[in-house]
Amino acid sequence: MAGQWRGMAQTGPMPPRLAPSLPGAFFDRPVLEVAPELLGATVSLTGVTVRLTEVEAYDGVGDPGSHAFRGRTPRTEVMFGPPGGLYVYFTYGMHWCANLVCGPEGHAAAVLLRAGEVVAGETLARARRGGVPFRDLARGPARLTVTLGLGREHNGLRTDRRGSPVRLEAARPAPDPRRIRTGPRVGVSGPGGDGTAYPWRFWLDGEPTVSVYRPGTLRSRSPSVG
Repeated sequence: MAGQWRGMAQTGPMPPRLAPSLPGAFFDRPVLEVAPELLGATVSLTGVTVRLTEVEAYDGVGDPGSHAFRGRTPRTEVMFGPPGGLYVYFTYGMHWCANLVCGPEGHAAAVLLRAGEVVAGETLARARRGGVPFRDLARGPARLTVTLGLGREHNGLRTDRRGSPVRLEAARPAPDPRRIRTGPRVGVSGPGGDGTAYPWRFWLDGEPTVSVYRPGTLRSRSPSVG
C-alpha cells in the first residue's frame, strides 16, 4: 500500500484555494506509512511553499512520546479527529508546532512537520524570519510554522477540504528511498525517546535543512513534542 499516493499532485495551472493534492485517504493509514511518504511533499500557505525534509511520527495513546499518551484533553482533541486535520500547539511558551493527523478518527496519531526547504515565496519567508541563513528559514518545527505563517488559528483545519488555505502536494518526483534515514525523535525524553523502540524520526540524507538531533531531558510535565 505504501507508495501508492506518490505522484497524485494535480497537473496544469493551479487556481488559488483548490482542493489540496493529498486527500484525506492519504492520511487515513498507519502513521508509520504516512510519515516517510511526506518527505519531499510540499506545504503551501500565505504565499510560501516548503518542501518537507524531516518529519516525526507519533502513534496515539500507545506512544509514550505523544501528547495523546495521557488520553483526550481539550489540547489534544484535534488529534482524535479525522485524518488530514492540522494539530497546531503552543510549546515552551513561545513557539507553534504543526502536525498532520493520521489514521482512523479516534486513533490520535500525527506527523510532526519538523523541517523543510523554502521552494517558493523566499522573500516573504525572509521577512518573517529576519536575517537568518537560507537553510535555517524552516529548519526546525517552530521555524517552519513562522515561515509558513501557521498559528493558533489553523488548529483543527481540515487540509483535505476544498478551500483549505493550507495545500499539500505529493513529492514530485518521490525521493530515492535509499536517502531516507530514521532515528530517535528530537527532544523526547523517557521511553518515547528510545531510538531502538521508537526510531520514528524520518529525514532525507544530505539535506542541509534537516535539524540537529538533540535528546530529550526528563521533566515532570507532559511530553514536549506531539
